[in-house]
Amino acid sequence: QVQLVESGGGLVQAGGSLRLSCVASGRTIRTYVMGWFRQAPGEEHEFVSGITWSGGTTYYADSVKGRFTISRDNYKNTVYLQMNNLKPEDTAVYFCAACTSIVVRTTASEYDYWGQGTQVTVSS
Repeated sequence: QVQLVESGGGLVQAGGSLRLSCVASGRTIRTYVMGWFRQAPGEEHEFVSGITWSGGTTYYADSVKGRFTISRDNYKNTVYLQMNNLKPEDTAVYFCAACTSIVVRTTASEYDYWGQGTQVTVSS
């Protein structure tokens, strides 16, 4: 079992930056794939980015590639999402998720554990 806690969301002006953090605790292992999803009001979960703990491979949705960077600190069981050049369309609740896979999954239903989410609001 894994518990995930996100932090770092908030209100930011368009063009600004935020860094989200996700700390894993409980019965965690460092072979989990970690992913970031986001959900706007009335919308489904959208894949944002993913990373493998062991291989260091990263994946990004086309909508955020070049602006967002995912990284990890295995010693701290923490994954980060650095978000630069934020746009109003990035506004959503951002969720950290974990999957017992060796490759990155991009579908929300394939993830086993989820955090509570952190709100990101980008104003224009």
